[in-house]
Amino acid sequence: MKPEHPNPIQWRFSKRAEQLQSSVIREILKVTMRPEVISFAGGLPSPLTFPVEQMRAAFDTVLSRDGKVALQYGPSDGYAPLREWIADSLSIDGAPITPEQVLMVSGSQQGLDLLGKVLIDEGSKVLVETPSYLGALQAFSVYGPQFVSIPSDDAGLIPEAVAPIGAGARLLYALPNFQNPTGRTLSLARRIQLVDTCAALGLPLIEDDPYGALCYSGEPLPRMLNMNPQGVIHMGSFSKVLTPGIRLGYVVAPVPLVRKLEQAKQAADLHTAQLTQMVVHEVIKDGFLARHIPGIRALYAAQCQAMLAALDEFFPAGVHWTRPEGGMFIWVTLPQHIDSMQLLDAALAQNVAFVPGASFYAGTPQHHTLRLSFVTVSPERIREGVATLGRLIAARM
Repeated sequence: MKPEHPNPIQWRFSKRAEQLQSSVIREILKVTMRPEVISFAGGLPSPLTFPVEQMRAAFDTVLSRDGKVALQYGPSDGYAPLREWIADSLSIDGAPITPEQVLMVSGSQQGLDLLGKVLIDEGSKVLVETPSYLGALQAFSVYGPQFVSIPSDDAGLIPEAVAPIGAGARLLYALPNFQNPTGRTLSLARRIQLVDTCAALGLPLIEDDPYGALCYSGEPLPRMLNMNPQGVIHMGSFSKVLTPGIRLGYVVAPVPLVRKLEQAKQAADLHTAQLTQMVVHEVIKDGFLARHIPGIRALYAAQCQAMLAALDEFFPAGVHWTRPEGGMFIWVTLPQHIDSMQLLDAALAQNVAFVPGASFYAGTPQHHTLRLSFVTVSPERIREGVATLGRLIAARM
């Protein structure tokens, strides 16, 4: 017999919970699961790049050799051999990184949340690019900051704009390489100027770098971490170079901050899964990434070129877009009278999806912008989808 409860629970959410909002991208992705939809929406790496066989072999090796260790609780700061590998990979002459500066996290998103928890009080001033990564804005907004947008141009964040607004800020958040959402890259000169400006202000600089290895040609620009290891917090991830399903990232920072982040992590999840850390270390320890990443670069470069060619062919005059040199995104600016959210409704009706740009702004949103991701779509489908968008935009010109 089913019991009766005449007084159902009235859930009272915290003020923090009341402010939470769903990710626009995640909501759009629910629609794009249909196979007929050409999706330029998700910032998802291509499954064609996932090293399935290497991961399977590494799981077998780790479980056969060290299964009891891999399946046990692990240290909060992470698996020591993997932290050592990361420190070595980030070190350069004159700017060594030590394993004590590395904290393993359950994906970069947890790193952002822990940094917000440790560095931001309600009302704290937080500087962000214009536009900025939606996931960072979501992670930081839980802690009630006062976001201050840094002006940007076609070359990204403008360092000269930081000094007049930086006094008293808790942190500056930036993605210097193939930025999400714009695909822009911060020049070497701007990196040096930004690091120097933040150092002069005593302002912690977060360098979020999930896409840095994905340059289409040449070598990545120098990391800001190596320009000032005591003032720059570097974030990295294995999601874009191995697979996002393992949820494995890392934060590199001065030791006092790492220890405080470690305490916050203990309260969140005790530690990142020992098994996946050991598996990733098994895969990468002998130089696998140096052999694997060039294939990712070549694939993404071809798909980016396919999208740029389609944009040149099908988008009408008066529309502008970035031309990234790496990464996964192209940023489109429409004439101001065209609302990209309304455009999305029309595009979804014709089975094409993208992300409207307004969500990427901490301040006044720009509704005539949108983000396109090209890495999970074949060149043929890219051309078809861009042609559809071009027709829809032309009809609104």
